[in-house]
Amino acid sequence: MKKILVANRGEIALRVMRTAKNMGIKTVAVYSEADRNSPHVAFADEAVCIGPAPSNQSYLLGDKIIEVAKQLNVDGIHPGYGFLSENAAFSEAVAKNGITFIGPKAKAIEVMGSKLAAKDAVKAYDIPMVPGIDEAVTDVNYAAKVADEIGYPILIKASAGGGGKGMRVVHKAEDIEEQMNRAISEAESAFGDGSVFIEKYVGSPRHIEIQVLADGHGNVVHLFERECSVQRRHQKVVEEAPSSVLTPEIRQQMGEAAVKVAQACDYLGAGTVEFLLDENKNFYFLEMNTRLQVEHPVTEMITGIDLVEQQIKIARGEKLAFAQEDLNINGHALELRVYAEDPLNNFAPSIGVLETYKTPQGAHVRVDDGFEEGMEVPIYYDPMIAKLITHGKSREEAIELMKQAINDYHIKGIETTLSFGKFVCEHEAFTSGDFDTHFVKKYYTPEQLELEYKREAEIAAKLALQAYLKEQQVLRTC
Repeated sequence: MKKILVANRGEIALRVMRTAKNMGIKTVAVYSEADRNSPHVAFADEAVCIGPAPSNQSYLLGDKIIEVAKQLNVDGIHPGYGFLSENAAFSEAVAKNGITFIGPKAKAIEVMGSKLAAKDAVKAYDIPMVPGIDEAVTDVNYAAKVADEIGYPILIKASAGGGGKGMRVVHKAEDIEEQMNRAISEAESAFGDGSVFIEKYVGSPRHIEIQVLADGHGNVVHLFERECSVQRRHQKVVEEAPSSVLTPEIRQQMGEAAVKVAQACDYLGAGTVEFLLDENKNFYFLEMNTRLQVEHPVTEMITGIDLVEQQIKIARGEKLAFAQEDLNINGHALELRVYAEDPLNNFAPSIGVLETYKTPQGAHVRVDDGFEEGMEVPIYYDPMIAKLITHGKSREEAIELMKQAINDYHIKGIETTLSFGKFVCEHEAFTSGDFDTHFVKKYYTPEQLELEYKREAEIAAKLALQAYLKEQQVLRTC
């Protein structure tokens, strides 16, 4: 594999290209008109504009991307995450055109892309699942009967869903009709598929995911877990590895279950198996993401393994160079997704120009980004500016490093989630490890963040006054 096209943009495109360059592989960037001056375009060996700013006129044009790849004699296409990364038809089309898709086969993407099909695929592997039904439901009366059998509260979920869309919690029987109709309508609008299913609602869950790698020679390993419970609107904001609550026994059980899930769909490459962990530390299979995850750096930090490098090696037919017993957890890693959002205004998008953009530096601090000072944050795409990652010998050290890194990250011109990240890292529920997916709902309000701003301003003012008085005293004694 001598040349790879990265069918993505921003920080993930850069991140993939850097590994490819280290491996001696040339890279091709594709970009929209809005990303003409983006760092990933300048970094690549070759770059081609594929259309206007909207993603459905550029980054989602699979046929056009394949056409560019063929024109430039590309050997492989890496999809990153988002856009076409979990599009089975794109994976299949890439392969049919004689190009290697750096990811799983189309069948695995298709099976795991449907929550119902995924549940059906892993049935025979004795993997714990949340009580519920594994078939699509459209009849409200039947849904009500199922809900009575399972017991309220229940969760209505879109089969093709993600990001919290097509998802409704129902606490009592009289609400089921309205919530069913809403879930179906939202699922149809978001995914073009109104299929929904019902399962027991786990009230205070933690979101734990297991990273897996599978080669084409029958070898599957897991690279331990990531804790992704700090979320807003069902989107992860802070992730860490390992989890602070898993015992070695549960870690092993979850890892073995994740490997079985990968085997169930004949998986190839890097993937993530997601689980819910309840308050009694019972875990349940949720879904599999058939791509690289946004939060993959925390796994890289604790294992020392470059996941993109492994993706490329697996795609070109190599065997995994390590077995499960070779893998160990080294320290603790934390990741904060730095979004162009205003945490004081319900995390509303904050679009504008990065008038100041200075990233933190130093050992054990990593910044994966795709922006530079003076660039505009476009409105057309996901508002994530960067991922800020820290790695310490312990969880406490990783948290302290993160707080310092947040202080050293200077962004002006837009609002960001840096202050929210600091709020999380300083909150007792987070530092103690006693939190779940309701962290934001339970503990965060804009008023609390404003209070933190006020406290910091008061401390800064006191320090400035002390420094001034000390300076005056020195001058008087001279």
